[in-house]
Amino acid sequence: MKRKILLFLFGGIGYCLLELLWRGRTHWSMGICGGLCLIGISRIDKLPLSLWKKSLCAAALITAVELYTGIAVNLWLRWNVWDYSGMWLNFYGQICPLFSFFWLLLSLCLFALMRLIHCKEKAVKKYLHGF
Repeated sequence: MKRKILLFLFGGIGYCLLELLWRGRTHWSMGICGGLCLIGISRIDKLPLSLWKKSLCAAALITAVELYTGIAVNLWLRWNVWDYSGMWLNFYGQICPLFSFFWLLLSLCLFALMRLIHCKEKAVKKYLHGF
């Protein structure tokens, strides 16, 4: 449970920071979206798939979370957090292929980072086990 809370916090903070860098603004709902995405990505990371297949799954997951979040915050609540309606092949202005591609690239980086963290965790546990 502690690990999921940390993943949720890191995902939420990371997603908001990414938005601040990309658009110059963010919304608290993006923190929830990012937290859910990172928890899902950590589960995908445990699957016996190649890095590319994991990244495709992660991009699909992030796109789906973005779609459902967009339907809730943009279409139902009319908060207008983002609008992809000017993008090619957008779906109700909530998702588009270009950002799904960006999520694919981002997930490649996330899986590499998760591998690095996992290796460091193993090394620390091995080191502490010697005491």
